[in-house]
Order: sequence, then structure tokens, then C-alpha cells
Amino acid sequence: MLETLRNIVQEVNAAEDLNEALDIIVKRVRVAMGTEVCSVYMRDETSGRLVFCATDGLNPLQIGAASLAPGEGLVGLVAEREEPVKLENAESHPRFQLVEGLGEEPFRAFLGVPIVHQRDVLGVLVVQQASRRLFGESDEAFLVTMSAQLAAVIAHARVTGAVREELLAGAGTPTRVSGIAGAPGIAIGRVVVISPVADLYAVPRKTVSNRRAELRAFRAALSAVRGDIQAVSDNLRGEMSAEDHALFDVYLGILDDSAIGGEVATRIKAGQWAQGALSQVMIEHIRHFERMEHSYLRERAVDVKDLGTRVLAYLQDEEKKTDRNYPEHTILVGEELTASALGEVPRERLVGLISVRGSGNSHVAILARAMGVPTVMGAVDLPYTRLQDRELVVDGYHGIVHINPLPEVRARFQELVDQDRVITRDLESLSHLPCETLDGQRLPLWVNTGLMADVTRSLEQGAEGVGLYRTEVPFLLRDRFPSEEEQRQIYREQLEAFAPLPVTMRTLDIGGDKALPYFPIEEENPFLGWRGIRVTLDHPEIFLAQVRAMLKANAGLGNLRIMLPMISNVAEFDDALALIQRGHREIVQEGITEPLPPIGVMVEVPAAVYQARALARRADFLSVGSNDLTQYLLAVDRNNSRVAELYHAFHPAVLGALVAVAEACRAEGTPVSICGELAGDPLAAVLLLAMGYEVLSMNATALPKVKKALRSITSNEAHEVLAEVMLLEHSSEILKRLQRLMTERGLQQFIHLPLH
Repeated sequence: MLETLRNIVQEVNAAEDLNEALDIIVKRVRVAMGTEVCSVYMRDETSGRLVFCATDGLNPLQIGAASLAPGEGLVGLVAEREEPVKLENAESHPRFQLVEGLGEEPFRAFLGVPIVHQRDVLGVLVVQQASRRLFGESDEAFLVTMSAQLAAVIAHARVTGAVREELLAGAGTPTRVSGIAGAPGIAIGRVVVISPVADLYAVPRKTVSNRRAELRAFRAALSAVRGDIQAVSDNLRGEMSAEDHALFDVYLGILDDSAIGGEVATRIKAGQWAQGALSQVMIEHIRHFERMEHSYLRERAVDVKDLGTRVLAYLQDEEKKTDRNYPEHTILVGEELTASALGEVPRERLVGLISVRGSGNSHVAILARAMGVPTVMGAVDLPYTRLQDRELVVDGYHGIVHINPLPEVRARFQELVDQDRVITRDLESLSHLPCETLDGQRLPLWVNTGLMADVTRSLEQGAEGVGLYRTEVPFLLRDRFPSEEEQRQIYREQLEAFAPLPVTMRTLDIGGDKALPYFPIEEENPFLGWRGIRVTLDHPEIFLAQVRAMLKANAGLGNLRIMLPMISNVAEFDDALALIQRGHREIVQEGITEPLPPIGVMVEVPAAVYQARALARRADFLSVGSNDLTQYLLAVDRNNSRVAELYHAFHPAVLGALVAVAEACRAEGTPVSICGELAGDPLAAVLLLAMGYEVLSMNATALPKVKKALRSITSNEAHEVLAEVMLLEHSSEILKRLQRLMTERGLQQFIHLPLH
């Protein structure tokens, strides 16, 4: 059963579109279950009808034409109940209904199971048989398992296939693809697709006018690969049997003009660019080999992929020699965008980013927020290779990509872009004013940084300090651990740039979704694994070098604060503090007499919330990292699209934890701040003020909005709203109350509702 499941899922995954995927399903399931009919009905999103979409055994001419209304017939019953229905004699059931033209009349036995993806019934998978057969428990179990396995694949194929068909047809049907909000804002622009190095599956479709140049480039790449293979063949001539060595001749033959090489050349002559023609031909052949029954032939798919990848690498090298063209309003799109790809685009032309993979916490998302570039991450259903040069709308507030939006919707998005520009210009006048409520309560606003590029923007926006300097960013940008002196120079730049304002440097925070390329951490559950302070305590040589670099950089300035990430118990803080004190003694012996700076704890895990008072007694300050704290409290990975919608920053449990930490610090007289995304939300800032947080630290782009919101209320109003929301039991109710407050204060522009 498992082997059959695996083979079917593998085949479906390799399908080009939804129709092909459904065709594979009905054929393979019918054979696997030994039935006479297998069919799939898919729910139409507009009408709700269950459309006859694929069959092996019924009338194929009715595919796409026949359908059932919601709840109609046995198929409708399966969808309505969202559970299997099995009958020995379908005709005897009161809900039985023949669909004219399908040819169901001879088939009596019926087993149908719903295809459900994330609570949404996508359709129904049905098997039927002429003889009276009561399908057994094992039959039902197999079909349910098959449906569950295929639901996500079908959902993905449905979205990407629909978008792909619209793009190919040049149709203008509006389509939305959801991802994860990476950086706030709205962007309207033209797509430039960035292909990862030599990935056949990530090459964008593109037509060219200079076909001869593309043909020359392809033949040069082929020649280079032939040379590489011949060299390898010669090197291994004495190491392999004649039979094994003959494979090299096969590889060389595949690239001939009479084989795959000729197919690629034909597509180039038809107007496709060399990389796209190569990608299309190689993928077709790879899929052909992957579907073969014989394991030896199936494994040849790997060889074909390797050959294609080698040729593609040479073509990409050739492309790099010519300057890439970036339109005036560029939206950069790629499977997994990198900081280096971001840096290649002229800043004045870059308006938006979309990454198929990646999370809201990934390096490129952090950079995008610092730069103020609207970004959507994790848009896994986006057929990005077909979007080159197309106009898109990026909704970075809600993590949605809009393809072919209706004219009125596009116009509304343009209004939001213009509105954001006006708001930003108006808010700039606040930069020299203090952040205080209408009745004079001060609440300093600090910034989160990681690059020198953040400094100017932060100071221009009126930042009063740095609440979080991500020291891992310089580590991520290198191919080795930076030396102590290299770190000292980096930290000194930051400290000098903000002096005399305080700069809070978080010690190295790797693990989770932040792995160094030269220090990989492979774990089944990285967010509950070896990360943050756990790594650096296990590697005191890394920790001490970093601490000494920070302390040396602080000499003569005195504006350093050190913060420890992922502290989950008092012992970890004590151990880290002992190492910091040791590092301080060592630099004193070197003649640097700067006193030990304030040492703080980052409250990110529930254990630290419950030990907040004990930690506050030992530390000089506490700072809540609301992103991870929310994630751990709710047991939700917000970068996982299946559960991201359960990540609610205004969840009553999250607000309760924030109140508890603030109260613990107040009881011990220890300063408390917050440096997560919540701090940069104008709606949340009102609550944080009332809770007693003494500093809010955020991305520089959020500073003016938070300042405007806090300067529009009194501290008494903030306390009244906090008292109200702490009695509410649903995050949606809390959000509505805060939105009402913003509306009452004339700050509707801070409320961003998704457009459809």
C-alpha cells in the first residue's frame, strides 16, 4: 500500500498541470483498487458545483461539462458530510441520482471520499463497480489515505495551473496567490525573475528577437559540457569497467543534434531563449524517465537532469556577462531571493519583492523591512517562471500577490501606494518631535538594525537608540566565522554611528531558520533545538570572541548594551554572565578599562515569562522578543503556510504574557522593553504603553506611524482600552476594538484590510 501510494504521489507531483494530475490519479487508483471506474469531481470556487473533471471508466466526453449542485447526489453527499460514503447498491440510497451522459448505469457499488485541504473541500474521489461489492475497510482506508496525501498536491496544482492557464491564454481573470507578509506596503510594478544557479525548474519563460545569438550561446555551452564529460571520461578510463565507462558515450550522445540538443535548438529557432528552451526540453525528458516502470531506467532521470544542469550553468555564466535590464518599477521574483540578488537592483528602481520560499524572519525579509520594500515571502503556489515582464501587485501587509487585478481593484491599490507616500512625507515632520501622549507620557522609540545601511534611515526617522542589533547578519554575509578584530570593527561602526544613543547588541542568534552556510545545524525540529544561547554556551570560543569584540568596540563610547537570546532558565543567564565577566577581565588585562555594560535577557520562550521576576533580579534589563514568544505560546510556526493563519499577535494569551513580564519587571525595578514586530504596530503600541513597556524597538520604517498613533491619544485612554481588551476572549474582537480606536482618532490609514 505504501509503495503504491508513494508511486502515485510521485507521479502526480511531476504533472505539468491539474488536468494531467487528475488523469494520473484516476488511472492509477482504479488499477490499485481493482475497480472498474475511478473519477474525480472538483468543486468550482465560483458556483460551488462539483464538476466532473477526470475519469477512467465513465464517459470522457462529459469531462468539464457534467456537474452536480452542492449537496446533490451521492457525490454531493460526500462533500456535504465531509466523510466517506460506501454503498453495496448505490441505487437503493435516497440521495442516489444519475447524471445524464456519464454512463454510470451499470455500476452499483460506490465508494466516495472527500478531498479536503486545510478545512476546504476541494472535491470528491469516487470508485465504482458493476457487481454488488461492499468495499471493505482496507479499501476505504486506502482511498482516504490517497485523498489525504493528494489534497495538498491537488490544491497546489489547482492554483498554479489556473494561474498558468490564464497567463498562457493572455486572459485577464483576477487571481490571488497567498504567501507570508514579509515587509509591509503595496507595490505595483513589472516582474524580473531571478533564476537560482543552474536550476532547470526555475528558468523563466522568455521570448527573444536575436535567435542566432541564443543559438550560438547554446552551442557554446554544449561544446563546453562535452569537453567536461570527455575530460572526466578520460580520467576514469582505467578506474571503471568497460560497461560502466560506456555510459559517458551515452551522455555525449544525448547532447547531439539528433537527440536532445536538436530539440532545444528547434525551440530556440522558434523564438524561445536558450535557457528556457533547454529547461523545457530537459524537464520533459526527466519526467519521461521518472515515469518508467524499470528502476534502472527511472534512475537515468538523474543523469539527464545532471546534463541539463551543466549546460544551464554555462548559459547562466554567459548571461552574467551582459547587464540585466531592470524596469523603472521592478518587482524582483525568485524561488529563494538572496541579499546579493537584492543588491544587484538599482535601489531607485526596486519597488517590491516576492520569494517563493523563505519566511518572514529570513535575511532577505529583514533587509526588505529595513529598506521599506513591500515583500511577500513563501508564495509557494506562484508559477513564477511564467511571470517575467508581467505587471503584478504585491500586498506586503497581508502577504498576497495579485495577478490581473480588476481595474477598480488596481486603482484602489494605486490609491494606497499614493496614500502611503503622502503619509510617509507627512510623518517625516514628526522626526524631531518626542514620542509622547497628549497628556505628556514619554515612550522612547528605538530601532532594530543589522546593517550599516539601517543607520541613516533610523536617525532620520528620529530613533532614540537601538533596541536590537542583530549580530548574526555579518556572520550570514561571510563564508567563515569573522575574526574578533573583524567583529570589533563592525560593532565599532554601529556604536559610533549612534553614539551617545544606546545600542543593544544581541549575541549570536543562529539555529531555527537562521543557519550559517559554514556552520550548518541539521535538526528535525530546529525551533525547539540547538539555537541562540544554547549554541554559544556550547561553543564558548565563539561566544568569548564576540563578547570581547563588543567590549573592545565600546571603549571610549560607553553606549553598548548586551542582550542574550533564547534564555529559558536562570542557569543559562548565570553561565553566560560568567563568560561575559571573564571576557571583560581579559580585555582589562589588555589595558581597556571601559566598565562592564548593562547585560539583559531577551524573553522569547514561555519559560522565561514564568521566570521573569527571577531573571529581572539578575539582569540589568529585560526585552521581549514578541515574534518568537508568540510562536512558542501558540505552538504556531508562522512561516508554515498551513498554520500561519493561527499566528495571532493579539491572542489573549500573548497579551497576558506581555502583561506578566511588564509586572515582573516593575516589581523588581528592572527596565523592560519590547523589540518584536508587535512593537512596530501602531495598534499594539497603545496597549504596550498601557502595560508599562518603557521602550519600543522596531524597524525604522515603522517609527513615524507608531509615533503618530501615540501622539494622538492620552495615557488614560490607552489604559482604558487595555482594560477592555484584557476581558475579551478572541483576537479578532481585540483587533476590532483597536481598529475602532484608530478610526476615532482619524488614523484609518494605519488599518490595512485586504482587497479582493
